[in-house]
Amino acid sequence: MKIFAIADTHLSGQPPAKPMSIFGSHWDGHWEKIKKSWQERVSEQDVVLIAGDISWAMKLSDALVDLNAITDLPGRKIVIRGNHDYWWQTLNKMNKAIEGKVEFLNNNFAVVGDWAICGSRGWTCPEDPLFKASDRPIFDRELLRVEASLLAAQTAGFSNKILMLHFPPFYNPYTETGFTGLIAKYNVVICVYGHLHGESIKNAATGIINGAAYHLVSCDALGFELKQII
Repeated sequence: MKIFAIADTHLSGQPPAKPMSIFGSHWDGHWEKIKKSWQERVSEQDVVLIAGDISWAMKLSDALVDLNAITDLPGRKIVIRGNHDYWWQTLNKMNKAIEGKVEFLNNNFAVVGDWAICGSRGWTCPEDPLFKASDRPIFDRELLRVEASLLAAQTAGFSNKILMLHFPPFYNPYTETGFTGLIAKYNVVICVYGHLHGESIKNAATGIINGAAYHLVSCDALGFELKQII
């Protein structure tokens, strides 16, 4: 079994109602590129983590065409919410709509062999110059959700934890942000995140930082291919 990760698929129907090529020619046919990588590398026994910004849809009913496009691909899919996933609803509503073909993380965790897959959306960190007073309640709430997920996994006896966030867990990787404190507290082995595009990719912190492995998996940062992390 292998575990792959990707984020920011930004789908909008078939054919896309919002072509991502408006953000640069490198986005031309981006979903076809992702699918090709997925179909060539992922087996039904493998797991794919999707770290948010899955669909531009505003309603769950409209997002189903994108979610079903993902369920048609091989492997087990585990997803978290991104800041553009406005279609996101309660777990019960989403599980019923997609008939359990995708696993959604929200104050819970998923078991993959010896690994616990934890996660939540995260948010802009207070160290970011763009952080506003209105961001504080969302940031604090996301800290609670991330800790609820990690605590549930630890209580269940898992020592191997992967934390999936949409937002980067830090602005400066060597500054404690709340999220990095939880990563240390719960001995997270791997953290995957997305959200960053364009010039921001160049400054993204990846690799081993304070004992945890960090992977930026926004699809354009990966050349529109899945990244194998396990």
